[in-house]
Amino acid sequence: MAISVFDLFKIGVGPSSSHTVGPMRAGALFVQGLRERNELEQVSRIEVRLYGSLSATGVGHGTDNATIMGLMGEWPDQIDPTLIGPRISELRETNTLQLDGRLPIEFRWERDMLLLDENLPYHPNAMTLVAYAQDGDLLHEDTYYSVGGGFVVDAAQAASGVLDADQTVLPYDFNSAAELLELCKKNDMRVSQLMMANELTWRSEADIRAGLLKLWRAMQECVNNGLKYEGTLPGGLNVRRRAAKLHRNLQEIGKPNVIGSTMSAMEWVNLFALAVNEENAAGGRMVTAPTNGAAGIIPAVLHYYMRFSDVVDESNVVDYLLAAAAVGILCKKNASISGAEVGCQGEVGSACAMAAAGLADILGGTPPQVENAAEIALEHNLGLTCDPVGGLVQVPCIERNAIAAVKAINAVQMALRGDGEHFISLDQVIRTMRDTGADMHDKYKETSRGGLAVSAIEC
Repeated sequence: MAISVFDLFKIGVGPSSSHTVGPMRAGALFVQGLRERNELEQVSRIEVRLYGSLSATGVGHGTDNATIMGLMGEWPDQIDPTLIGPRISELRETNTLQLDGRLPIEFRWERDMLLLDENLPYHPNAMTLVAYAQDGDLLHEDTYYSVGGGFVVDAAQAASGVLDADQTVLPYDFNSAAELLELCKKNDMRVSQLMMANELTWRSEADIRAGLLKLWRAMQECVNNGLKYEGTLPGGLNVRRRAAKLHRNLQEIGKPNVIGSTMSAMEWVNLFALAVNEENAAGGRMVTAPTNGAAGIIPAVLHYYMRFSDVVDESNVVDYLLAAAAVGILCKKNASISGAEVGCQGEVGSACAMAAAGLADILGGTPPQVENAAEIALEHNLGLTCDPVGGLVQVPCIERNAIAAVKAINAVQMALRGDGEHFISLDQVIRTMRDTGADMHDKYKETSRGGLAVSAIEC
């Protein structure tokens, strides 16, 4: 399975990569398939069935709305997030779905949007889309699994065990951190250089750099948008947005008669992460990195470096994202980046390790130091549960991103003080994350049936 940096980092919408971005893609893929088989004009009704985690926290994550937008022909990287609410309201008022954005069919929410309390094989994030013909007979149905980070596979792919259709042969393919380090040593490459060489299999260096800088601009825009708004986040928990106020406070530091703080740099890291995840919780435009729930960590660490380093340029952004993706690939191949599969250790833990690897690389870390930084970061997120209060990507998700961003920087500082030698390897930690996720009770894996999600209600 060949995974590109552009598979891990994708422009999308909040609040969840597996529960919002993935289902929207599934809806759009379903419509695309109908169109390719010349069946689109024959559809009179569509039924949406959500299972497992998509059912348990789907409403809070916007899974129902996202699926509908996909059926309307929208894709996560192209849709205007501000139009989702009005279009869903219109559908509910008229009971009419504009299939593929142009074909009106009847859609009654209570009848056609089904949240089912059962799990399907292969993955907790499952959904089935069913299209009926004019005479009421079944026209076509397909089941999709949203496997984390916006990745979607259909039932046939899941049954075959081939969860990614890309079987590209890479010049420096690796399936473990040990293999990655050996390739770097043998070819005298930094981690980011090896990743660039692999990416050249798919596209030119100019296109790679342009694409990564486009992602960086989207990350910057997300932070800027997160600093514009105050008030409370949608969803009913009345969680206050804090980034804008914190930003004003930090801007005062350094002015006459304003007492500063030796911790202000870390507060900027907190700010960047909070801004991203508040914007994500509000359903705004952001970059899946590698998931939405953990989307603030990698941008926060990169913003921190670009703001507080003496000499920076765009090549730092490219190398940071490439090195980060190397660790993300290992986490996805050998464990999971899905909260519904292994808990939040797979989302925040993976993102924290990725951010640490990226920062270590652009600070001049050797490949063993990069691996060490990622290992430290992931090791201290092991066992992290995914128990969002109210099924919303707000509590504890927003603060958790800020904490993990600071943790990633600390991991890099510790790794760069050493020579890369350490007791536990990154491969061992990733395997432990996988095994811990397998042992973790389902109520702690994005179902909101345990942990903080229950405690908050009891209080």
